[in-house]
Amino acid sequence: MEIERQQLPNSTLILVFGILSIIGCCCYGLIGLIFGVIALVLAKKATDTYAANPEMYIGYQNVKSGKILAIIGVSLSVIYIVILIVGLIMYGGIEGIQEMQREMMEQYGG
Repeated sequence: MEIERQQLPNSTLILVFGILSIIGCCCYGLIGLIFGVIALVLAKKATDTYAANPEMYIGYQNVKSGKILAIIGVSLSVIYIVILIVGLIMYGGIEGIQEMQREMMEQYGG
């Protein structure tokens, strides 16, 4: 008797969230971080489910790919957030950045 294999729960969603975490890292890092963390949590649960009964599920490749993409997205998001924080500190906060923009506008006749 052959066992009917079913799709691993959330495998496609993990892949989509992994992709969105890379795309979202450009939105000040926050959106990418959120999607990446959610994808990693779902991937952990799906991996545990698959490990308990691997012959019953298909779609584990989506989970692995989504997890890798989520790790990349979270890493890029964290780097982006750190760069933003360092930039704010270097330029004296929001006021410093606004002052720098005013100076550039005056200098270039804007």
